[in-house]
Amino acid sequence: MSELPSPDEFLSGIEHKPSPRGWMDTPVEIRKGIACHAAKPERLETVGFPNPRDWSCYDEDWKLPENWQEILHKGFKERLDRFRSIKVFMDICVRCGACADKCHFFIGSGDPKNMPVVRAELLRSIYRNDFTTAGKILGLFGKKVKKSYGAREMTLEVLKEWWYYLFQCTECRRCSVFCPYGIDTAEITIFGRELLNLIGLNIDWVAAPVAFCYRTGNHLGIQPHAYKDMMDFFTDEIEDVCGIRVEPLFMKEGADILFITPSGDVFADPGTFTCMGYMMLFHFLQEKYGLEITWSTYASEGGNFGFFTSHEMMKRLNAKMYAEAKRLGVKWILGGECGHMWRVVHQYMDTMNGPADFLEEPVNPITGTKFENARSTKMVHITEFVADLIKHGKLDLDPSRNDHLKVTYHDSCNPSRGMGLLEEPRYVIKNVCNHFYEMPANTIREQTFCCGSGAGLNAGENMELRMQGALPRLNAVKYVHEKHGVNMLSCICAIDRAALSTALEYWLPEVDNCGVHELVANALILPGEKKRTVDLRNEPLPGMEDEDAE
Repeated sequence: MSELPSPDEFLSGIEHKPSPRGWMDTPVEIRKGIACHAAKPERLETVGFPNPRDWSCYDEDWKLPENWQEILHKGFKERLDRFRSIKVFMDICVRCGACADKCHFFIGSGDPKNMPVVRAELLRSIYRNDFTTAGKILGLFGKKVKKSYGAREMTLEVLKEWWYYLFQCTECRRCSVFCPYGIDTAEITIFGRELLNLIGLNIDWVAAPVAFCYRTGNHLGIQPHAYKDMMDFFTDEIEDVCGIRVEPLFMKEGADILFITPSGDVFADPGTFTCMGYMMLFHFLQEKYGLEITWSTYASEGGNFGFFTSHEMMKRLNAKMYAEAKRLGVKWILGGECGHMWRVVHQYMDTMNGPADFLEEPVNPITGTKFENARSTKMVHITEFVADLIKHGKLDLDPSRNDHLKVTYHDSCNPSRGMGLLEEPRYVIKNVCNHFYEMPANTIREQTFCCGSGAGLNAGENMELRMQGALPRLNAVKYVHEKHGVNMLSCICAIDRAALSTALEYWLPEVDNCGVHELVANALILPGEKKRTVDLRNEPLPGMEDEDAE
């Protein structure tokens, strides 16, 4: 952060005027602050990915296989045959520019190649050259004619351009909302990254979590005893706040529900407070209704960085969720607050790892509500579950405990655009908080801006890129902060919480951020609890400042 210019200097340096040169004539300039570190060889070796070696994107020699062009061509062709959507997206774009100013990275950087249409052109130009009849015919008349068609040959310069700009996309899909043809540029980014992985080109902030998750079950490489130790620490913290000793269940065979959440909730602030919120909620449901919800140190990761790597890797990492549910004999699965976890669950899980015929169609055993949308995957989002409990009056809540907070809500891209989870989180927040304010309409719900660090970009070496990407979201937060005094930004994604903490510190330090279930836990009245004077962060509750001081 210290290497970044001040926010005012940052803003004054953004230039959105188009370059006098065309994008094909503008060479790629890979610079620090924007690019991420290359994947370490041991990460690729763990999961059996090709070409593991030490390399740097700042070096001239990327140590590629001798036949790297042939590998990419073959991989491109195979995926065109396999994924009809990619071929359609390659053909139908008319470059109308409707998406151009919708990308948070273009807004924050002014770099034309961060326009979704141009980012897609990086791949589409190779498609036209290698896989269209017109491209092959026009190629006979020389590069100038071919270029007029928007086609070019695959060179090392093009490859470096691919790598640089495909890892400046968070796959948030905001651009697709505005595309009149429905082109999903995130799918093009996923496709491009999958090609890069064929020759060993990835970033370490993606490859490391993939390797750790494949080996130990979670992104951080945490062993079961360390996972349990952290949960034990949380029980101590909860007892200090509430006077209640919660006892989470682990690997309980025959439990009603298996709960899976991202490991970031267990090991990264402020997600740790969200995790404590889960624990308090499950304790309440067990004490009052006898509902048993078990955790697992095997399926200890709901997130899926395979989503940023390849379809096959996504499938491999996701398999443990159904495997553990089957081993424990639960009825269905409940999932925590995570972005890409829910994009994978909602759009891929059933066809990749299902059908989960050994699980029941999810029904809330307390209210009797059938979760129709989870009939196929057998997995329910925790905000859907809690919203249903609140609607039926099954939780004891005191929203005044959150009166020291003026809350707004950030629609995390994957749960909102990716699965349409828009109303349930808001319903929960409005029932546990008395002061809730929406950001401007064109920055929320389906049109929400990204945190700027999704798709594996939440590293430390690319901080300038992260602040560029977070600028539009933080600008909207600034609006409600100045208009309504908002001091808390809530969301339902572990990466968002981690990323927004840093972005808020830079752009708007007067505002903090949290998960929805931290707010739920503050308001939740546990059976037999002591009089609470502080919230989960050990901050005094409204009216309790003097008592806490004593």
